[in-house]
Amino acid sequence: MVKYTTQNDLKEIVTDILKKQSNLKSVFFVGCGASLSELYGAAYFLRQNALKLHVEWIQANEFNYSHPKLADKTAVVIVASLSGETKESVHAIKNAKSLGCHTIALTHVPESNLTKDADYTVVHSFFEDYASKAAKQKDALGLAVELLQQVEGFDLYKEMKQGIDVVDDITNFAADSVKKEAIEFGTKYKDESTIYTLASGANYGVGYSTANFIFMEMQWISSPILDSGEYFHGPFELTVKDAPYLLFMSDGKTRHLDARALEFFQKYNAKYTVIDAKDFWLDSKMDSDVVDYFDPLVLTGVMRVYAEELSKARKHPLSKRRYMWKLENY
Repeated sequence: MVKYTTQNDLKEIVTDILKKQSNLKSVFFVGCGASLSELYGAAYFLRQNALKLHVEWIQANEFNYSHPKLADKTAVVIVASLSGETKESVHAIKNAKSLGCHTIALTHVPESNLTKDADYTVVHSFFEDYASKAAKQKDALGLAVELLQQVEGFDLYKEMKQGIDVVDDITNFAADSVKKEAIEFGTKYKDESTIYTLASGANYGVGYSTANFIFMEMQWISSPILDSGEYFHGPFELTVKDAPYLLFMSDGKTRHLDARALEFFQKYNAKYTVIDAKDFWLDSKMDSDVVDYFDPLVLTGVMRVYAEELSKARKHPLSKRRYMWKLENY
């Protein structure tokens, strides 16, 4: 039976890295596709809170062909791949290792090729329940929390640890509670060829994943991903009557950006659906000062239910592909 990595294991990994390299300067979150999107929240957390650590969120093949000069012995490179076999990500961790970086493989498969050049392997769940769909995000966030605490110190460390402890239960509860809304969503959007996806703050990663992988990859629906704040700087020109939108609303600091977009949808009679983190009462289970960083995990579980119902309504299974797994080298 596979042993999944615990938060205490993540703490020990960071402690061990700092024993080898006390002058840690940079953290790189590296991946492709959905795995890249699932690293966004952790990178966002560090960018918001780190005073010294340099943080980058970078596509694996971009790292391979144009890696930053800060990728050296003072850097930690976290590379994610669900299967552990994504070629670009396997190459990225090998390249990071050759540059002297401290390498962490984040995967569901402990003996995969991704782990061969990794100094450390973090193994996450995926198939057990709706919370497990966000397990990669949770482990990436857990690493980010430990890196910040041990390198700089963080005054909300206990609050983040408590959030990590309870977020799975919140996610599963949230996913179980939205079946009716998800069925309505599937019926409402089943014939759309385009759905505009909006999100802000830490939730941008969920929006990115939903647009690129649930809509475009799994359902063949065109879906531009828009930052809720940036929406008003060009893209809102396409907001006409019945234009289809999906909006992820934050329960934290950037909620105003999402609310402003929602008001515009309403004013111009767009066809919109809102998935609002506030509906799932995260701040009743964790400190409101850290709720921003846990919204994406909960929304990921909820969106999976919506995706399942959309696929049923469209009679297009989530596993159906036109090119992936069928063409050599793709």
